[in-house]
Amino acid sequence: MKGKIALFARGVLLVVAALLGFQLAGCNAGKGGAGGGEKGTGATLKVGAALVPHAEILTFVKPALKEQGVNLEVVVIDEEGWMNPALAEKQIDANYFQHLPYLSSVAREKGYDFAVAAKVHVEPIGFYSTRIRALGELRQGATIAIPNNPSNEYRSLVLLQQNGLIRLKPGLKDFEATPRDIAENPRKLKFVEVEAAQLARSLADVDGAVINTNYVLDAGMDPNAALFREDANSPYANILVVRQGEEKREDVRKLVQLLTAPEVRKFIREKYGMAVVPAF
Repeated sequence: MKGKIALFARGVLLVVAALLGFQLAGCNAGKGGAGGGEKGTGATLKVGAALVPHAEILTFVKPALKEQGVNLEVVVIDEEGWMNPALAEKQIDANYFQHLPYLSSVAREKGYDFAVAAKVHVEPIGFYSTRIRALGELRQGATIAIPNNPSNEYRSLVLLQQNGLIRLKPGLKDFEATPRDIAENPRKLKFVEVEAAQLARSLADVDGAVINTNYVLDAGMDPNAALFREDANSPYANILVVRQGEEKREDVRKLVQLLTAPEVRKFIREKYGMAVVPAF
């Protein structure tokens, strides 16, 4: 009988210990995980980012942020379509991969309530080809690949217009256009709409493609190989995005201060040259 009582008591203690452990784990997760609110010293700030150059820039500031009491966790997400849902669902605290026209278009569609914490850099979009070495070599009826998301599609068509290949209809608004909005196409160019991350891989199958520089770098291509590109006055600065109201959080403010510091400007210029341009 005593043995049974002892076993029962031992079992109760194990259950109590397990419950306490679960409660402590929950408290620790609440302090270290994504989810908003002020965070104390040693907290973890989770930022979703594209691999290049976003994650590399974040990694550069990570030690300095650590010295200020914030552990930066860079969450590399290859599929850009998951970045904003992850932020909305509090899986991450911020994301760094998009420009404002893109954010504006998806926010209208999805109803996101986000805020821009900082403008960090511009990746001038460019026209690349493995078949021609100069714009004058582009044949009649050539096939051009462009990004299939609204803001970057408009951006690509504007770049082609600026270089005399097409003319868009007047009065287009909100950074949105498709090939259907082309008013003049003297070379009878054909357009293929491709997921932005797949454009570099599709280059061999088309006469040319307009590709975001981060995907050029990610594919190991030389950004200087672009036949033409945007200039540094592009309105498409890549931004650090947080949920509305959280741009004033202490850990976010510390990250913003570091991302827009002279040391980051120097890092960007030395590492990427004209492929990535500081926006601050």
